[in-house]
Amino acid sequence: MSAKPKPSRAASINVDPDQTFILGIDIGTTSVKVCLVDTATRSIAAIQSKDTQANVPSECGTEGNKQDVPKICSTVHSVVTRLPRELLKRVVYIGVCGQMHGIVFWKSGQGWERSGDKIEPRVTSNLYTWQDSRCTKDFLASLPTPDSHLSVCTGYGCATLFWMARNKPEKIEKFDRAATIQDFLVAMLCDLDEPVMSVQNAASWGYFNTDKKEWNKDILEAAGFPTRFLPKIEMGGHYAGRCSATAWLVIPEGTPVGAAMGDLQCSVFSTLSRAEQAVLNISTSAQLTFVMPNEFRPKSMAENGGESMNAGDECHVEYYPYFEGRYLAVAAAMTGGNCLAAFVRMLQQWGVVLGCNVPQSKIWEKLIGASADAEVSSSSIEIIPTIFGERHAPEQNASVHNIDLGNIGLGQVFRALCRGVIENLNRMMPSSMLTKAGVTSIIGSGSALSRNITLQQEFLRIYNIESTFGKGGDAALGAALAVIPNLKTE
Repeated sequence: MSAKPKPSRAASINVDPDQTFILGIDIGTTSVKVCLVDTATRSIAAIQSKDTQANVPSECGTEGNKQDVPKICSTVHSVVTRLPRELLKRVVYIGVCGQMHGIVFWKSGQGWERSGDKIEPRVTSNLYTWQDSRCTKDFLASLPTPDSHLSVCTGYGCATLFWMARNKPEKIEKFDRAATIQDFLVAMLCDLDEPVMSVQNAASWGYFNTDKKEWNKDILEAAGFPTRFLPKIEMGGHYAGRCSATAWLVIPEGTPVGAAMGDLQCSVFSTLSRAEQAVLNISTSAQLTFVMPNEFRPKSMAENGGESMNAGDECHVEYYPYFEGRYLAVAAAMTGGNCLAAFVRMLQQWGVVLGCNVPQSKIWEKLIGASADAEVSSSSIEIIPTIFGERHAPEQNASVHNIDLGNIGLGQVFRALCRGVIENLNRMMPSSMLTKAGVTSIIGSGSALSRNITLQQEFLRIYNIESTFGKGGDAALGAALAVIPNLKTE
């Protein structure tokens, strides 16, 4: 596979004197994507992305999952500098979103420093991501029941903070601020002493009542939780602050910045065009979601006897706050492209042991080709691919069933693995639930889905709903579009 050419900046761009832009930023699990959106036409004028390569070893071994904050912020700076300077000078608002649930700590007044037109992290922890699994089932059972319709799972900010306070208090003693990585970026850009967190990100942390739009402070304090770390709350995309007096690149001083939003919500916002559509995203993880009616309000855990599921949600669907007071019905699976990538790494490692070092790109090519063969259109082998567990079953492992001499071909095994990813999602949100909600079509996106015809075929076979793949799902675009209503009200 040939290397992709590095993007070059145009020497000069003609810009209408009245033309203005919104900068959308998405800090994902593996990459950062940015775009400039014309405020009048809502079309993308420029776009850039780059992998962060920010993963670092965890003190909890395979149970932990951390990322290097300076690497992430450096990637943000790098991709924004690739955008045309003439357009950056006309940015009138910045919308930010990113990977949900995670937590990063920093010290007030020492969290970042400015060097020329660059802002760099200073005294911070690593980012503990949504994939962190240090909170065991027993540990989670020891936590108080939230005053919320959402449960608390491993990898959620409040769960991780509970674990740190009980097991590694020395790790957080030198810090007094915490938020998601996207909230940290907003705090840096605006030089905020206290971070601002949107309802969307707060709900993803746990112990947040989306009806009252407030933290469960009494419950948390009674359990010994360090509530000093809880950020202030604002609606997603609403004004959080202004770019500091010290310029960031060539973006005008004082440019308003919205409170950071969830990447899922922004991805859906940029994709849906009709109420009867649902959105499927399979990248590192997998999500299937649709927008609930205006009047819908989820029941609290107390109303459900201590469970986070609402009526009819025995299939592990949760309700995330969206925009304008509405909710998304979400099947959020930990099992997505990550388990396919783990399979590819396993094959590569086997090859090394056997004396044959095959590039992962070649393995992917052979797997997709072999599984797409007409003779492998079905496979009797059954793979449950939950090697990373699921939030409703964190200790669940992967397993393989019904192996015989006739179904162990590489294409058959890979097709069964792809089918297992979709069947796992179908157990969480079956096609019957989509039909009952009036969903008539699905828009599929995400790197793992758009590049894998076998995964697409298995989704169509299992869900049997009209679907379009490879369109939408741009969270950076959604982050920009979501703040447009605030341009005149800020």
